Amino acid sequence: MPADDPTPPAPGANAAPEPLPWASAYHAPVLVDEVVRLLAGAPHVLDGTLGGGGHTEALLAAGARVTAVDRDPDAIAAAGERLQRYVRDGRLRLIAGNYAQLDRAPIADERFDGILLDLGISSHQIDAAARGFSFRAGAPLDMRMGPDAAQDAATFLNTADEGELAWVFREYGDERRAIRLAREIVKRRATRAFATSDDLVGAIRAVLGPRSGPGDFARLFQAVRIAINDELRGLERALPDLRGRLSPNGVLVVIAYHSGEDRLVKHAFREWSTACTCPPKQPVCTCGGRALGELVTRRAVTAGDAEVQANPRARSARLRAWRAA
Repeated sequence: MPADDPTPPAPGANAAPEPLPWASAYHAPVLVDEVVRLLAGAPHVLDGTLGGGGHTEALLAAGARVTAVDRDPDAIAAAGERLQRYVRDGRLRLIAGNYAQLDRAPIADERFDGILLDLGISSHQIDAAARGFSFRAGAPLDMRMGPDAAQDAATFLNTADEGELAWVFREYGDERRAIRLAREIVKRRATRAFATSDDLVGAIRAVLGPRSGPGDFARLFQAVRIAINDELRGLERALPDLRGRLSPNGVLVVIAYHSGEDRLVKHAFREWSTACTCPPKQPVCTCGGRALGELVTRRAVTAGDAEVQANPRARSARLRAWRAA
């Protein structure tokens, strides 16, 4: 399973020979050229995951008008400062909100010629120790992407029952020993509440053994992050709504970093591209027999070797695109 790496590369390691195009101190976007190509000719684009604003800036430079949404106030502030010239000339609108809850955002029933989701977390969220996404020693167990998250990671680990913890580690972290890990967490929190990354790392090591390392920590920390931010279920709810917000021939582009996210996107795009969605044994078609659109990418697009070398966090990115009828 691809996992976001919550520990930045060591200084000088995997350094890019040249600055990455569209990168900022906040985040280095992935597959930018592919995104711009797929959304070429789209006059109005919705960027549902603004982050550091790299994809948005590239789309603006290509001539698009962009409405950009992010649930993280830090992202809105950083991108607003970086891209203020586009805000001033009316080509960029910034909205604090969650792409999975656009009915709460001030965009009513607007339609868009292109929509982009770049899932996962930004470099800034990983690198800012106070945000609690990292397993570096002493980091707080927070992991909230924005103020709309119902609880932080510490609260989840200290209050969720054993069954819920096991489900999260199994479903979101592909952990074979999910039940044992959940039981270890419940046992440990009975004497001392979980508060920092060290507490969760200690529980993981107790169950997975002394040979467990950064790959295991990244995978299981990511599972907790996905749970408290409602990431997979939010994506599943959002996909049909985003499809409905596309103009005719509009394109939806999604970049996923987690196998569960990519699976949801792949299945949704295939289903929408199928002419008949009736059950296989149903004798007569009752669904209307018309596909809602077509696949633009037959298989996931991945970052090339040069991009991965320059930005190792691009290695798990999977891009898929779909066009509305």
